Amino acid sequence: MKQIAKNFRKTGSILATALFIGLGYGLANGQIRATGTSNEITAAPANLIEATNQYKASSKELLAAQDTEISKAEAKLKELRQLVSEGLIAKAELDAEEQKLVALRGQLQATQKQIADSDTRVAQIKAEQELAKKQATAPLKLIAKQYGTLSTTAMMLRYNGPVAWSLGSLNTIQNFFSSRFGHSLPTSAVGQSGTHNRLGYDHRNAVDVALHPDSTEGRALINYLQGQGIPFLAFRAAIPGVATGPHIHIGSPSHRLS
Repeated sequence: MKQIAKNFRKTGSILATALFIGLGYGLANGQIRATGTSNEITAAPANLIEATNQYKASSKELLAAQDTEISKAEAKLKELRQLVSEGLIAKAELDAEEQKLVALRGQLQATQKQIADSDTRVAQIKAEQELAKKQATAPLKLIAKQYGTLSTTAMMLRYNGPVAWSLGSLNTIQNFFSSRFGHSLPTSAVGQSGTHNRLGYDHRNAVDVALHPDSTEGRALINYLQGQGIPFLAFRAAIPGVATGPHIHIGSPSHRLS
């Protein structure tokens, strides 16, 4: 019994470490990141599932030992009741043994719950893992809205959202992106820049984000912007005199400087 409890504590330590890995992996707005390679998406959940299963196996060993202890305690209690009825021992001794049995049964119920919780956790991890795979491979889907218009070409996507967006609202987008992907929004130009001066565009109330619109992060950002009604331009490649490379322009299209 003592050895099983020792092994159970050791496995619990392994699970705690794996849980730390799992929390870093994902879910924390509670969600699993959809970036990275397929191996990166599956590695952390696989480790957590293995640790959870080890924990469950140790719990089952402990449960069997607790079952045995309860059977022994029940048999002893039966003998003590007979001895008390015959006046051979004090009733206080019987009461103490009854309390021990209650405690043993409580421990067994706790172990049973740990086993059930392990099954639930493995099912959750597998569901989150499958969702992450789908998010990583899903094609770009632009949400249809009752307002605003979307036009696309091989080189560019343009959404004329109704929101009068300004730089003062950038924090909201940054918060969405960092909570979703665990790192800051990769802005390449916030407001006017030397590049825009050279190209002759008024970029004072717009932001450029260094993401390809067809990448996982680019798709997520575009879907978010359209969902919020925020206008944007998304370039898939450089366009002479317009865009120096793939990026997402947040805000209304820039006009020529007068």
